[in-house]
Amino acid sequence: MLVDSHCHLDRLKAAPDQDSLAQIIAGAKMRGVDWFLCVNVRQQDFISMRDRMAAYPQVFLSAGVHPLDVEAGLSIEQLRQHALDPRVVAIGETGLDYFYAPESKAAQLQCFEQQVAVATEVGKPLIIHTRDAQEDTLAVLRNGHAEKCGGVLHCFTESLEMAQAAMALGFYISVSGIVTFRNADALRSVIKQIPKERLLVETDSPYLAPIPHRGKENQPAYVRDVAQFVADLRGEPLSELAAYTTDNFFRLFRDAALLAERN
Repeated sequence: MLVDSHCHLDRLKAAPDQDSLAQIIAGAKMRGVDWFLCVNVRQQDFISMRDRMAAYPQVFLSAGVHPLDVEAGLSIEQLRQHALDPRVVAIGETGLDYFYAPESKAAQLQCFEQQVAVATEVGKPLIIHTRDAQEDTLAVLRNGHAEKCGGVLHCFTESLEMAQAAMALGFYISVSGIVTFRNADALRSVIKQIPKERLLVETDSPYLAPIPHRGKENQPAYVRDVAQFVADLRGEPLSELAAYTTDNFFRLFRDAALLAERN
């Protein structure tokens, strides 16, 4: 059993309607992917995302504003309301991206700080996007006492030192298809050193399809390819990596574990 710990099912071009979405989820199931976390990036899209996923109890949700979407705005009260939805198991995707949008640094920092505050208030883990912003990302998490809620650095591409600092705050490290890319030697070195009890796998679909699917739209079914690659990299059987990454997911996202028990 595998979990796609970070995907954007509502953004798949291959799933413009409910029938095609059902086929994608069924296709993932055939490859051993039983659970999905569908991640919100724009507050204005949360309701439509929630409604599209209503028919799928195996799909959990998050609520938040991506650092590249801060110009679309964040209402803290609305985020609190979305966080109360029983399907919402996390706050995010939030964080900082100085690679693509250094000009919005101030707005990103404010939005990130506000979402950390809501996460600690409601007791739900954070989903963190960080790129070219290691020091500020860690500073916001420390200053906001994010250790109270924990979370994950998703689609991790940073240094071992950053991973260790995040893990010291109770965070997990999630690896995407980037680890399969030819130019990802440094990342592969880091992922080999992440403790079993802190590792997750994801697709970030529809983005970043892993080898051998490069050039295609990414899908949750491909998390099996990521997991197989990481298992081989770490010298572990796929079954072992699948088991502990699934356990890690439900340990981090406690509300997801409760929902899974009911279903």
